[in-house]
Amino acid sequence: MYQGFYNLASGMLTQSRNLNVISNNMVNLQTAGYKRDKMVSSTFQEEMLYRTGRRGKGTAEPLASTSKIRTASRTYVNYEQGSYEPTEGIYDFAIGGKGFFCIQTPNGIQYTRNGSFAVDSEGYLVLGENGRVLSAGGQPIRIQNENFTVDDKGRITAFEQTDANAEQMDLGTLQIVDFGDYGQLHKEDNGLFSANQAGAQVSGEETQILWKTLEKSNVDMVDEMTAMMSSQRALQSAAQVLRMYDQIMGKSASDVGRV
Repeated sequence: MYQGFYNLASGMLTQSRNLNVISNNMVNLQTAGYKRDKMVSSTFQEEMLYRTGRRGKGTAEPLASTSKIRTASRTYVNYEQGSYEPTEGIYDFAIGGKGFFCIQTPNGIQYTRNGSFAVDSEGYLVLGENGRVLSAGGQPIRIQNENFTVDDKGRITAFEQTDANAEQMDLGTLQIVDFGDYGQLHKEDNGLFSANQAGAQVSGEETQILWKTLEKSNVDMVDEMTAMMSSQRALQSAAQVLRMYDQIMGKSASDVGRV
């Protein structure tokens, strides 16, 4: 009886955490470059059940294994690439292939697939309020006017009219890095990832930069809705059975106790 309380209560907690993960994925459906999370659960404190006789206890026969509770094991990040969406925005970029943009944040360099950039009051390329975008040289990229182009390697070239000639200026190349082991990445807020900078490597030749394009979130709304309904039903079922357990325990304490 008491083991049922453990099983049901832990199941409710696990499903509640899973619903939090699913709802966060659904909220970020329209967030550029967002990578969906998936919670994995596991059993805890597995035990072996034995059957013995009423008198002879020396020849116990194993029956099956059981577990006390179910708990959230960990949350995995799905790094699968999302689809591309042309935007015609001059500050929008997408990575074709593996790799991450480098952002200079107050907490150090962090990484993202979100290329929905803008420029701050000083003309530096930024990712919202998170920080400035870094070039291949490790310096923030400054764009002083909107008359520029970007090639498939991420090189930003500006043109400035001086007298009768157009002067070409190299504003820098977007720094794209990748990691041999994505397990070292830690997911932060706003689609950013933190990691040991020593593990970052310059992305290979197969990586391309798509200008005036954004990578969409890799969240599948149908999958998330299905997972949400399944988790909600499991949570409701556990709550109903737990209520029945509580009523039975109340009966045993009040009615059976008087007998």
